[in-house]
Amino acid sequence: MDQQQIPDWQQIDTIFLDMDGTLLDLYFDNHFWLEHLPMRFAEEASIDIEAARAHLSELYQSRQGTLDWYCIDYWGDKLGLDILTLKEEVDHLIRMHPHVEEFLHKLRASGKTVALVTNAHPGTLAFKLERIPMADYFTHLVSSHEFGHPKESQQFWESLQKHLPFERERTLFIDDSEAVLRSAREYGIGHLVAISQPDSQLPGQALEDFISISNFSELHKPS
Repeated sequence: MDQQQIPDWQQIDTIFLDMDGTLLDLYFDNHFWLEHLPMRFAEEASIDIEAARAHLSELYQSRQGTLDWYCIDYWGDKLGLDILTLKEEVDHLIRMHPHVEEFLHKLRASGKTVALVTNAHPGTLAFKLERIPMADYFTHLVSSHEFGHPKESQQFWESLQKHLPFERERTLFIDDSEAVLRSAREYGIGHLVAISQPDSQLPGQALEDFISISNFSELHKPS
C-alpha cells in the first residue's frame, strides 16, 4: 500500500471494520469448518472423513453468499450438532491479526464512530468477544443477522444506514471479502481497504480491484 493510498483521516468520520479475516485471523474459522467440523460430523454420522468433507463442501457451496452460510443455528439444525460447543474445542486458535489492537486503540482515541460490522451470527460474535475482549473499542457492534441480509446484499447496507446513519463518502470500510467490498462499493462507501492475507497460514490473495494491506501497520494511525 503506497503513501498515496493510505486513507486521509481528515476525510473520514465513520469506520466500519469486519471481524473474521480482518481483525481476527481466519485460520480459526477455516480450520473449524474445513477440518474440525468434518471430523466431528464423520464421527456422528459414522462415515469416513473424506465422505464427510465432500458432503459438507456440497452443503457449504449451496448456501454461499446467503445469511445461512454464516448462521450457526442453520448449520446446527442441518447437521444435528451443537456448533458453538464444537467451536469451544478449538477456541485456542482464535487470535487477533498483528497490529490490530494498536490500531483499535488509536481509533478509539480519535473520537470517530467505529463499528464492528460482521456477518457472524450473534452467538458467534459473543463467543469470540468472550475470548478476544475488544468490544470496548467500538461504538457499535453490528451483526448482519439483525437485518436479515448479509453484507453481500445491498439490503444490508440500506438497513445499516437506517440503524446507524453515516455519510457514505466519509466512511472507511475494511474487509477481507472481495464480494462484500464490491457490495459496499456499489452502495457508495467512499473508502475501501481489503485485507490481503485473512488466514495467516495461507498465501495472500490477489485483490486488484481494491487497495489492500497485509496488516494494520500499513495504515497511518488516526490522530
